[in-house]
Amino acid sequence: MSVTLVRLGRLSAALLSLILLATSPLRAQSPEYFVGGLLGYQSGAAIQLFGQANGFAQGLPLPVRVRLGWASVEPGDAAAARRVFINNATNGTPVESGRTLDLGLEVLHTLGPRTVAYAGIRRTSFRANFKFIGGNEDFDVVSSHWGIALGAETSYPMGARTALMVSGGFELFKSSRLSGHDTSYSPDGDNANPREEYRYPDADAAVAQPRLRPALMVGLRYRLGG
Repeated sequence: MSVTLVRLGRLSAALLSLILLATSPLRAQSPEYFVGGLLGYQSGAAIQLFGQANGFAQGLPLPVRVRLGWASVEPGDAAAARRVFINNATNGTPVESGRTLDLGLEVLHTLGPRTVAYAGIRRTSFRANFKFIGGNEDFDVVSSHWGIALGAETSYPMGARTALMVSGGFELFKSSRLSGHDTSYSPDGDNANPREEYRYPDADAAVAQPRLRPALMVGLRYRLGG
């Protein structure tokens, strides 16, 4: 936990430095609005949709972007999750899946004619599903996380309004409560109905909640308006 907090602190400082650098006075410009979508890898196959506004508010020189995302991710260890959240049974064939749903807000800073850096916050919902075919078990383990994101992207014009985007970066998430069936484990030890002598480190090891994850995406951006 202490290592994660140190990383969060360092990345928060980097985010603050980027914001201070990008808020230098700029000449007035007409607002621009963009929409787009990205496909790629985010600890698994991922898709994102976004809306972006440039120069839409006086005194706010930073372009602002909102992202919505979905990713198919590794859920964790089915047998360990069953022991920690349900019981010690071993029958049945495990089938597992995982996904995240993301909401992001970020600011952009121009690095070159076609390249920008981005920094922002993320709110992510994680869900892992574990089924044991023939074992009469089907349960979810869920968690919600705050995180920060840093990265850069390059755009290649394809027309008057459309551009190809190549984006890369990473996201760092804070550990959070893991809940499954009628059991939950919290990083601060405030557990509910824990199984046997299991504690949060056991739940954390059993389930692949998001921590530090890369984001490598390719997509299209479209400029709205005139």
